[in-house]
Amino acid sequence: MSAVSWLNSEAFTAFDQHILWSDMIGNTIGLIALALGWRRSIWTWPAQFLSGVILVAAYSSANLSGGVGKQLLVIGVALWGWRQWQLGKQQAQDGSIAVRFATGRERALLAAGAVVGTLAVGGLFTLYPSLSWSPWADAYIFVGTLVAMVAQARGLVEFWFAWLLVDLVGVPLAFSSGLAFSGLVYVVYFALVLWGAYDWWQRSRTSVKPAIEGAAA
Repeated sequence: MSAVSWLNSEAFTAFDQHILWSDMIGNTIGLIALALGWRRSIWTWPAQFLSGVILVAAYSSANLSGGVGKQLLVIGVALWGWRQWQLGKQQAQDGSIAVRFATGRERALLAAGAVVGTLAVGGLFTLYPSLSWSPWADAYIFVGTLVAMVAQARGLVEFWFAWLLVDLVGVPLAFSSGLAFSGLVYVVYFALVLWGAYDWWQRSRTSVKPAIEGAAA
């Protein structure tokens, strides 16, 4: 049995829901990644990368091309976000990762990107039904995840609200697609998102003046 075949095999059954290994392992790592993001740990990015790699197999088994594309984006953006946080580490308020609210222009760009992206991807899935059985929900999650991760990489508090909006569609879609563990994890994500949003909001209100170059520590 190949690694992919094993990942897409059934781990166990609970409440008449068949739980796949790929769904369970990938989402558990994703949950850890979100918790690390809340803690502003740079290790959130390699965790998201690994989660994305494993969840590609899960979404492939459910014939959700948007989900597969979403995880491929997660993999790519995780590498970019890791680099962004490494570069921005010295700009933090307390020696860790700096967080802030987006400017009006940044919010407008994120919102416009989400709307245009969803229309474009949803239109593509509608033209080619074989790509997804739920084209608009799939497109919404696909684009929403990209928006959330870009906002996270830039240290924007709005990243949490983007994840919240993704969860509102992701939970019912996961259950209806046979990915029950994904649905359950999305519920836990919801609680972590609220907690993380509050923590980042509090952090964004803290300002520490940078030390003057050459001054004694």
